[in-house]
Formats: sequence, structure tokens, C-alpha cells
Amino acid sequence: MTGAGVVIPVRAFALGKARLAAQLDDQTRAELARKLADRVGAASGELPTVVVSSASDVRDWARSRGLEVVDDPGTLDDAAATGRGWVGARGCARAVIAHADLPLARSLAPLGRDGARPIVAVVPCHRDDGTTVLSVPVDVPFRFAYGPGSFRRHAAEARRLGLGFRVVRDAELAFDVDVPDDLHRLDLLVP
Repeated sequence: MTGAGVVIPVRAFALGKARLAAQLDDQTRAELARKLADRVGAASGELPTVVVSSASDVRDWARSRGLEVVDDPGTLDDAAATGRGWVGARGCARAVIAHADLPLARSLAPLGRDGARPIVAVVPCHRDDGTTVLSVPVDVPFRFAYGPGSFRRHAAEARRLGLGFRVVRDAELAFDVDVPDDLHRLDLLVP
């Protein structure tokens, strides 16, 4: 096994960015979610990439971009695990799980460089709380633990398994759009 593949879990565009409902109507939120996912899909470059979703709008979008699709098993943790399995089945040694709301993402390839080495690489969100990108070897039983505080839980999981843990400070991959303040910052960053 060599190389890396990318996993992009996406619940649904139409329901996405619910915490922004007071600022954006449903259609605008769906359009924003699609644009953000476009950016992350493009950042996967030539790496084998799978979108984990059961939403028809997301599945149609992924196929239109030439990305593979697998069904969402119901939780973000399970979606990451399902994607990791897909990546491993394609002969890749490493899975790079990237959230679909990274407007500044340019390339996910650097997160795949560790190959099969027993290292977990994490890009914490710009609030140093969540995990925007997580890179794990496919052949270890790493338990995903997304949600508030996931950065620390992923570090603890790497320690539990005896894996190396590397924090990747990448401003482009760390900035995700979750709350109203992020919209304002996004307006300032992206003309």
C-alpha cells in the first residue's frame, strides 16, 4: 500500500450550515455549502477521492465533479471510518479526511505524505478546538471523535494507539465556516 486518498463527508447542501440560519436563507446556505465543497473537492487534486453522503444533491454534485460516492452511515465519525475503508480498498496507505467547509483550501496532498508511517496528522480549526483535516494510516483502528473538542480527542486517540501525532498549522486548511463570525471573516479574506 502506498499513497493517500481523500474522504469528504457531506451531510447535505440543503441542510448545511444550520448555525448560519439567522444570517442566510436556506437557498443561500445551500449555495455556500456547495461552493465550499467545490473548493475542498478541487483541493484533493489527483488523489483518489470519495464523498460520503446519502443526500441526492450532494451525490449529484460529487458525480458531476468526477468524485466517487458512498452512502453516509449516519454520523460524521462513521462517515470518516467508511471513507477510510474505501481509501484502503483502493490500495492507499493513508486516508485524509477533510471537512467540506474549508473556503481557503488549496491542496490536501501534503497531508498524505506520511504514507503508511504510524503518524496521525491533524489540522486544528482556527479556534484550536475542532479538527478540519485529519490524516491517518488506513491499517490502524483509529476511532474518530468529531464535534466540539475533537482536536484533543484525536490527539488522545493517537496516544492510545501508540501513534505519532503531528499538529499541522496551516491557515488555509484551518479556517472553516461554522458560525456567523466566520462569515464576516470570510468576507474579509475572500474578495
